[in-house]
Order: sequence, then C-alpha cells, then structure tokens
Amino acid sequence: MNKSEPTQQQILDALQQRLQHKFSQPELLQRALTHRSFSADHNERLEFLGDSVLNLGVAHLLYEQLSSLPEGDLSRIRANLVKQDTLHQLALALGLSGILRLGEGELRSGGQKRPSILADALEALLGAVYLDAGYDSAHALIKRLFSQVEIKPEMQAMDKDPKTELQEWLQARKFKLPIYRVVGTLGAAHKQTFDVECEVPELRRCERGIGNSRRAGEQAAAAAMLQIIKENS
Repeated sequence: MNKSEPTQQQILDALQQRLQHKFSQPELLQRALTHRSFSADHNERLEFLGDSVLNLGVAHLLYEQLSSLPEGDLSRIRANLVKQDTLHQLALALGLSGILRLGEGELRSGGQKRPSILADALEALLGAVYLDAGYDSAHALIKRLFSQVEIKPEMQAMDKDPKTELQEWLQARKFKLPIYRVVGTLGAAHKQTFDVECEVPELRRCERGIGNSRRAGEQAAAAAMLQIIKENS
C-alpha cells in the first residue's frame, strides 16, 4: 500500500469524527457500511431500524422547531426531509460514497454513487448509532445532519409522494397506517428489484409494487393502493 493512502481504520476514524460519534461497538459501524452484495453480514436490518429512528428523530426536531404547525403540515414536512433525495445528499456530504463496502458487480455498475444505496446506508448508520449509544446520541446526530437543511413551513406545500398521500388519506379517516412488507427480491445482489406489498387492514386490501430499492417498491405499492382507493371512491 502507498504510504500516502489512508488505512481502512483511518478512514473509519475520519468518518466517526464527521459523525461526532465514536463507536464503542465498531462492528456496528462496519455492518452499517456493508451492502448485501459484499457480505451476508450486511446493513439491511440496521437500515430497517434506522428508518424508524430517523422518522422519530425528524418528528422530534420538527416538534421543537415548528411549534405552530398542525400535525398534517408536520407530517408533510417530515416526508420531504426523510425522502431518498434528501438522504442521498446528506450521505454525500458525509463522504459515504467512497467508504461503502460493495461487491464487485455493484462496484462495476456504479453502486457507490447510487442514491438508493447511499440513502439506505445513512439510515443504517443511524440504526447503528442508536444500538451503540441509545436514542439521545442518534437524535443528536440527526440534529447535526439536518442543520445543513433549511427547514421551513413552506416545505409542507411541496408535492406529496404516494406514501405521504396514502398516509394522510388514512389518517383523515382515523385508519391505521399502512403496513409495508418485502415479499420478494429478483435479480443479482448488485441489480435487485424489490417486490413490496402494501396492506391497509381497514380496507381489507393488499396491493403490490416493484422498485429498484425497498423504498421505491414501497412508493410503487402505495401508488397502486391509492389508485384502487380513487377508483372505488
């Protein structure tokens, strides 16, 4: 190795400095940065956990910063803050694209720059920080990350994505939130598509959607559910 090139440990140390969090369980950090194409010990479970931590942390942040807004407006703003585009930009700012551990096929296809992979890795990092040090540390990291994003009441008027529109339709009728589950994956690890089911218990309906990431599959399934709702209205 060229002496001028940083070691893997130096790269991870630099990331922890940017996160302002030193892991007491470094294996969590390694797992958060590992794509399923690289190893069976990958970050998808951490991503699942981090998605919930992120939603709670952003809701907490909005509750503090936008105290005059009603629930519906806060929900729309949160949806804009946790969407893939925003998380992708935050992941780039952290320098995750050059750190992720990807399989050869995923590397050849440009996976280190793929927005869905970077957004998922950021969520996995939040899940890892939560497991390593608890909610307060994860919330502090979320506040630091979103200090780079201009949060303002006008964000609630931005276009709604299908998941947000479906959630608001259900909430307006006092229905439970939809349940999303991955029912299948297709293709090689570096080029997978996700078959996702959206269930609305009160309507006794399930609809399916397919996307090139779990998040995209959920949006497609929500869009399919919305179409059925509108057709039957």
